[in-house]
Amino acid sequence: MISKKAPTMKDVAKEAGVALGTVSKVINGIPVSDKNREKVEMAIKNLNYKVNTYARGLKTQKSNLVALIIPDTINPFFAAFTDHIESALYKKGKKLLLCCADGIPQKETDYLNLATNNKVDGIIALTYSDIGKYISQDIPIVVFDRFFENRVIPRVASDNFAGGCLAVEKLLEFGCRHPVYIRFHSVFPGEADKRKDGYLYACSKHHIEPDYLDHVNCDEAVTIMKSFIENHKDKEGNLAFDGVFAHTDYHGYLFMELLRQEGFRVPEDVQVIGFDGICKFGNPQDGLFVSSICQPVEQLTEKCVELLLSDGPSPVPPLTLLPVTYRYGGTTKG
Repeated sequence: MISKKAPTMKDVAKEAGVALGTVSKVINGIPVSDKNREKVEMAIKNLNYKVNTYARGLKTQKSNLVALIIPDTINPFFAAFTDHIESALYKKGKKLLLCCADGIPQKETDYLNLATNNKVDGIIALTYSDIGKYISQDIPIVVFDRFFENRVIPRVASDNFAGGCLAVEKLLEFGCRHPVYIRFHSVFPGEADKRKDGYLYACSKHHIEPDYLDHVNCDEAVTIMKSFIENHKDKEGNLAFDGVFAHTDYHGYLFMELLRQEGFRVPEDVQVIGFDGICKFGNPQDGLFVSSICQPVEQLTEKCVELLLSDGPSPVPPLTLLPVTYRYGGTTKG
């Protein structure tokens, strides 16, 4: 079977009875007479002409593509972040180039090069590697949570310090006397580190001895948490803590399951608060996995897109923080 050749701009010009330059102007949004614009639009429809976005970007230096670099879409928080970014970009007439780097520095660098070579209009990065020196000075970029010592790049984040304070305040409000903190974190600094600062500040404020598990992300997280629980039992098997603030909902959920396997009741014996606000099946109506300090994901993504596409005279702030909220998820008494 002989495939039919795709129509070109010359075909559109011939069909519309106008000059090639007129077709180019219509496609690129440059004003022409209403009569000629209607002719071109009708010819495009009749011929089913498709604009070559990449070729158009080479000429206009605008591809209407924005690259999003994230670790993965398996983590529900990253998945929700991606979904809202795509929606916010689409409202602005932009398309999403999704790059899942698995937290691997080389993959993140490769995706930065891919984005640069495809002349994207900007990059939004949720990255856990030190890639600041590889970021082109010519492409607008906004990062979520992370900061780079060698580059001043606009950042968007939740108020993690306030969230850490709020988690402790809620546990105390619900009757806890000894809240502990569980954290598995990246080796690279970011705004999320301030959750621990918030925990420590709240403990100091209420004259509570801080007690925490603080470990770099690893495959042995469950084993390490089991040891933490075992080391906090007395001779009768009672726990020394009655509340847990987990650095993420994921680790809060894992810790809750370990407690239940040990025969402890949640929330009757131990109350658990996570951080992120991950919804079951991605649907707020289905509830949370654990009670949580919730990040305003939709507002965060909208702010990332707003700052990335900002072309006004005002400078973009180096850090934009959005407030967090507490939400009940079944693992606390209120």
